[in-house]
Amino acid sequence: MINKNIEKVLNEQINKEMYSAYLYLSMSAYLSSINLNGFAHWTRQQYIEEQEHALRLYDYVINRSGKVVLKAIDSVKTEWNGVINVFEDILAHERKITDSINNLVNIAYKENDHATVNLLQWFVSEQVEEEATVSDILDQLKLIEGKGSGLFILDREAKTRTAATTNE
Repeated sequence: MINKNIEKVLNEQINKEMYSAYLYLSMSAYLSSINLNGFAHWTRQQYIEEQEHALRLYDYVINRSGKVVLKAIDSVKTEWNGVINVFEDILAHERKITDSINNLVNIAYKENDHATVNLLQWFVSEQVEEEATVSDILDQLKLIEGKGSGLFILDREAKTRTAATTNE
């Protein structure tokens, strides 16, 4: 049986992961609107991945005989000032999610809930990867000033991305 405090904070994280998915889908729509279809694909794949993260937590709460409580997802930003601004927002958002995951780990340790600590270690590793990947893309975009033939090369490369699954 899951600790009620852990259940509460995991439900909050499920909401944050669904917000993340919604944000990435909004970014995908924006990038499509400016004809950066590779980056639109990349952010849509991230949308899928964030839904998988939410479901990983959802399944965990249920498997621990807890109750999942789904709440409204806050509205998300819909306009950016170009692709660099999108990836700056992505990096800032992923850093917030990293902080949230780290806080969950601290709470799980405080509650002496080793099973939840074990679950969250996957998320800790995932966030390291997320931030590194986005930092690399952002650095490349800044190097080419978000324009020119370099932008089209990066956009084409972004189109090859596939979403990771919870089975990894």
